[in-house]
Amino acid sequence: MAGAAAEQRRLATVVESWRERPVLVVGDAMLDEWRFAESDRLCREAPAPVLTLRRRISAAGGAANTAVNVAALGGRAMLVAPVGADVAGDELHDCLDRAGVWDRTVNQPGRPTPVKRRMLAGNQILLREDSGDPDDTLDDDGLARLLTALDCATEELSAAAGGEAPTLVVCDYGLGALPAPVRAWLVARRERYATVALDAHDLADWRGLAPTVVTPSFAEATRLLARAATRPAGRSELHLDHPDGDPADGPSELTVGAAPGGADRTGPYGTTAGAAGPTGEPTPSEDRVAMTGDGLSVTGTGVTVNASAGEGVDRAVLAESRLAELRAHTGADVVAVTLDTDGAVVAGADGEPRRSHSTPVPASHAVGAGDAYLAAMTLALAADAALPTAAQLAQLAATITVSDTGTCVCRREDLLAALDAPVGGADQPALIDADQLAAIVADHRRADRSVVFTNGCFDVLHRGHVRYLEQARRLGDLLVVAVNSDGSVRRLKGPDRPVNPVEDRAALLAALACVDHVVVFEDDSPAGLIERVRPDIYVKGGDYPPEMVPEAPLVRRLGGQVRTLGYVPDRSTSAIIDRIRAHGQERETGSSIPSTPS
Repeated sequence: MAGAAAEQRRLATVVESWRERPVLVVGDAMLDEWRFAESDRLCREAPAPVLTLRRRISAAGGAANTAVNVAALGGRAMLVAPVGADVAGDELHDCLDRAGVWDRTVNQPGRPTPVKRRMLAGNQILLREDSGDPDDTLDDDGLARLLTALDCATEELSAAAGGEAPTLVVCDYGLGALPAPVRAWLVARRERYATVALDAHDLADWRGLAPTVVTPSFAEATRLLARAATRPAGRSELHLDHPDGDPADGPSELTVGAAPGGADRTGPYGTTAGAAGPTGEPTPSEDRVAMTGDGLSVTGTGVTVNASAGEGVDRAVLAESRLAELRAHTGADVVAVTLDTDGAVVAGADGEPRRSHSTPVPASHAVGAGDAYLAAMTLALAADAALPTAAQLAQLAATITVSDTGTCVCRREDLLAALDAPVGGADQPALIDADQLAAIVADHRRADRSVVFTNGCFDVLHRGHVRYLEQARRLGDLLVVAVNSDGSVRRLKGPDRPVNPVEDRAALLAALACVDHVVVFEDDSPAGLIERVRPDIYVKGGDYPPEMVPEAPLVRRLGGQVRTLGYVPDRSTSAIIDRIRAHGQERETGSSIPSTPS
């Protein structure tokens, strides 16, 4: 039991370490629409149920849901994707805003936002209506604006992370968001991204990207292997155009079964795969998946599995045997073949396959679970977690999201709760005293986490404060904010300050997601607290150099760094108070008195 608890703490430490990590998601964004209905009778015109709509839910789908999962897991997610200038696009923007995703999507007038509409009765999906077509290509202007957005988003994320190269996630589901020029742009600029994750309907299109990790479904992996087996002799690279009729449906799982028809294929065990037995799901413009006695070979029409094994055949066995080939064909360091209800099979450069398992659930519960898997796998690898750890967290993230019908999103709090780890400081209150702070910091030091410390009056909390604190939080693993007491503020600012008592100021700061702990100090200087905390990074707001910060010599003597972060222009507590007072005088005198910024 002690070993299991230690393992859970180790995994929780990785989850904490990827907090605010910058991730750029690019690809096919779509809107998932769920319509929940009731039915208690058949219609008179046909043997079909009469549905009464009770509830409608919209959610981000595709690349947008991957970005939502990155944000929900604690990363700093930014999405670049073409989105239609339509109602579905507006709803998608709302979904991204609610999730805290940095929305850098590019409106494409005349090109509709892809939508998947599901109608359910009693949690059973009755039908799905899809809109969006790969033929809805980007025009020249839309393509140029998308490439500009990619360039700007990369720079913005890097700047927000203090110059750190962001992580890139590519979600290519064949809906036209990533045409050849965009793929070429990303391949040519691979060095701008530290970690690259790829989830693509046709992996062959991305051979030059050299991704860190690819996460194909079993169907996508088998399709790539089949095409690799049939490429022309002497052709060194694997890159095939999408065959006509390929579905623009994103990854779909493949049901492995016997090949249809009467073509006999005799394997080494003397068995013949023919018309008997279940059939595989058709692959567009290719034959069905074929089965022979050889469970590890590739034919021109698909991948074969051992027909003689019957129900004992495990897709994981086949996937494990081909991981090295998949790494070679994709150029990826890590390949994770997802097997829906059967979990996943993962391998890295050492070639050692690792198997993870999941719990079977209704199909309506698993929509988007692959996005949660991709997000957690990417964040873990970007945080330099070992591959077994990344695979374990990715599978856990996907598994805990499938408890109900709807598009799956895994929250950081849910993942930590599954690891029996403290969630949101549940056992460590945000408002603490100096003694509690010293104990908490000591715990973080033992876990090798960095501490960021800042202080101020924060009398009237405004946008400049929030942006400044968000930037400070990205510099380390724990952000501590020290707030001047009311007496201290009066000595520093004058007898008419503070406007808000310290209880209110501290409570507002503690409510910010970027702030871990708030402590109140009575002195005019935070020097005493700094000596107790010994922060790794001390942050102050302002445009002056760190050398002018009064606390800089003390912080450096204690082994810390000093950083200054600029405020949002024209945002200051004094200016806000002056405007409030000026408006009050206007109402009293009926005249217009201009405010004087300070």
